[in-house]
Amino acid sequence: MSKHVAVLMGGWSSEREISLRSGNACADALEGEGYRVTRVDVGPDIAGVLTDLRPDAALNALHGPAGEDGTIQGLLEILKIPYSHSGVLASALAMHKERAKTVMKAAGVSVPEGRVVNRHDAAKSHPLTPPYVVKPIAEGSSMGVIIVREERSHPPQILTSDEWVYGEEVLVETYVAGRELTCAVLGDRALGVTEIKPVSGEWYDFDAKYAGGGSIHVLPADLKLNVYQRVQELALTAHQALGCRGVSRADLRYDDTPGGTGALVVLEVNTQPGMTQTSLVPEIAAHAGLSFGELVRWMVEDASLNR
Repeated sequence: MSKHVAVLMGGWSSEREISLRSGNACADALEGEGYRVTRVDVGPDIAGVLTDLRPDAALNALHGPAGEDGTIQGLLEILKIPYSHSGVLASALAMHKERAKTVMKAAGVSVPEGRVVNRHDAAKSHPLTPPYVVKPIAEGSSMGVIIVREERSHPPQILTSDEWVYGEEVLVETYVAGRELTCAVLGDRALGVTEIKPVSGEWYDFDAKYAGGGSIHVLPADLKLNVYQRVQELALTAHQALGCRGVSRADLRYDDTPGGTGALVVLEVNTQPGMTQTSLVPEIAAHAGLSFGELVRWMVEDASLNR
């Protein structure tokens, strides 16, 4: 009998639609690989749904809070359903950007300088000398990220408005100029490095990530060999320092601008990276010789408990 896999998707975070796309792509691929698949749009009744389904494994295609922060992972541990990606601690740690930076820095990974401040204080006066970046502590897909440019005389006032739904504390970091890089890790192996070039705008925001034609992916990234290898080393070190399992993706900035610092820093590690057929991790895996079907098969066969 073929293995029964529950593909968890949707949920209620701000990344719901992206998760549905990832989940359906993974479910389609798993069916093509011969698995028996149940697509589960995760809601508050998920514990009962999974208890009734009793799948052999869960492929977690959720993004954002609840699916990426250790919550669903803890539930799967209680239900004793082996699952993909990282476990409870690594998921919670990687999702909290400031805590993750502390752990990565202790492991020798370069990260941007910054600190956590109350959003109202950040709106009263510049918490850092511009340029700097303001970001929610625990969101993904560039949700709520603001770049404060040098010419900006006042801090962003949206931080005090009712439109701000990303928590009372924000992380402010020194802005690192240069190139946007990303590197996937599969198990204990760093794969290829992609440079991301937004088609419009100056950085890899939500639209550049998900809108059709929003960005150009250069794979392999056009970097000097020593820099390319250093990106892979940093991605793998960050993955291991946070205790990640399965697939992860590290996002970095490389300042090779004229007169720049030459800094190469890790911005964050994504423990639940996008998994549509045109997402970054499947592209990087394909470059390493793994088809999309082979990638999701690997993820399911890697599923376990006590991750």
